[in-house]
Amino acid sequence: MKTILKLAVVALLFVSTQSFAQSAKFGHVNMQALVQLMPETDSAMVALEKYGKDLEETFQGMQKEFQTKYEAWQQHQKDWLPAVLEAKEKELGEIQQRLQQFQQTAQQEIGQMQAQLLQPIVKKANEAVEKIGKSNGFTYIVDTSVNSMAFINENLSQDIMAQARQALGIPADKQLPTQGQPAK
Repeated sequence: MKTILKLAVVALLFVSTQSFAQSAKFGHVNMQALVQLMPETDSAMVALEKYGKDLEETFQGMQKEFQTKYEAWQQHQKDWLPAVLEAKEKELGEIQQRLQQFQQTAQQEIGQMQAQLLQPIVKKANEAVEKIGKSNGFTYIVDTSVNSMAFINENLSQDIMAQARQALGIPADKQLPTQGQPAK
């Protein structure tokens, strides 16, 4: 009797698992590519590049100041009194420290600005994928850009990139940007 009951439970589990697998609908999308294709990303990258150029100009101005004072130090170090020489060397050291601090701060600020600019874009892409998933009855939609999936059988999983592009208003002919170039 126990054996028959166990066999019945195993058969029921097998049938329900098979039924679930047949009714489950799986999709996949490269979220990184989708975000890169969004028009908002182009605008964000333009703003980020402008910010980066502004920081670079400031940094170059600081470097020029250092270079000018360093050249003056090289030319006059033999003529200056020890107190003046010490003050000039201290000043050069302080400028060099400011340069290093500015560089670190600028990198942090660019990272923060990038995150700030991309957060609403990523959220919009996620919302579009979620809407597609719900309206089309998907059980799962996997992000293929994170490479955490060991295997995806693309014959059993639907690529929803075209639907996501349409939902986000991305032209069908827009291509991913190449290194250092905006999306076309």
